[in-house]
Amino acid sequence: MPVTFAPEAISAMVPRKLREMHNHHFDSTVWNDLVFRDDDVVVATYGKSGTTWTQQIVGQLIFGGDPDISIAEVSPWVDLRVPPALMKLAALEAQTHRRVMKTHLPVDALRFSPEAKYLYVARDGRDVAWSLHNHHFNATDAWFAALNDTPGRVGPPIGPANPDIAEYFREWLEADGAPFWPFWENVRTWWAIRDLPNVHLVHFEALKRDMPGEIRKIADFLDIDVAPEAWPQILEHCSFDWMKANAAKAAPLGGVFWDGGAETFINKGTNGRWRDVLSRADVVVYEAMAEAELGPECAAWLASGVAA
Repeated sequence: MPVTFAPEAISAMVPRKLREMHNHHFDSTVWNDLVFRDDDVVVATYGKSGTTWTQQIVGQLIFGGDPDISIAEVSPWVDLRVPPALMKLAALEAQTHRRVMKTHLPVDALRFSPEAKYLYVARDGRDVAWSLHNHHFNATDAWFAALNDTPGRVGPPIGPANPDIAEYFREWLEADGAPFWPFWENVRTWWAIRDLPNVHLVHFEALKRDMPGEIRKIADFLDIDVAPEAWPQILEHCSFDWMKANAAKAAPLGGVFWDGGAETFINKGTNGRWRDVLSRADVVVYEAMAEAELGPECAAWLASGVAA
């Protein structure tokens, strides 16, 4: 049986919001006006780390393996600038089921609830960059317009991606996540609170190795008792092949923001594509930076999904 903790025990350790984050994607102030519920679930990642996969897992657990659930509609990215904050908050308030929300914020820019449950999903930064390049390079004019032209943008617009994926990775690494947002602090801040009883770390590689086992851990963390007859459907609907075939249920607005549609958004679901592209020098630089930014224990976990 999962261990439960009184909210006041968590409150004594709860992180405090120290800043706001704004750019072409972010408006972190939206969280300030959200009315939390005790059973809320927040899926947090840097981005392109298994976010949609984990949202799908949580949605399938909550809805008992229902194939018709569109996680893109059910689970909004709260700190995204579009749609307008009031519209997003009203839609969340109207939901009567257990809510699943998404954030790409570091902990110190997030309003943190001691009652909500947080799943932080991580992935090796090299794999993140490869997936991010697919996402960015295949973005349509509508994607750029939504991010750059919607009123309220703070800072410069986001431009097109470098078509050379190795150069894209080097630019992303050297500028710490640019043109998106800082990578290392995102991982570091969530790793720092990993021992909170309402935080559970998930790793993309661990999901690849043992998806059924990882889903059971998530179900236990969320206090969800899954009916035995629902497990086969849940596992099927969380598989890459099923999600790829039903990509419109996972991609925002059915995938209209990417060339190739939703199947571009749900791309390959694999790791290690950088191995035949990056030079040994590139790998050395990345691994040294990971250890310097995160410390050896966190860097090792980020690379493999295995805690030391």
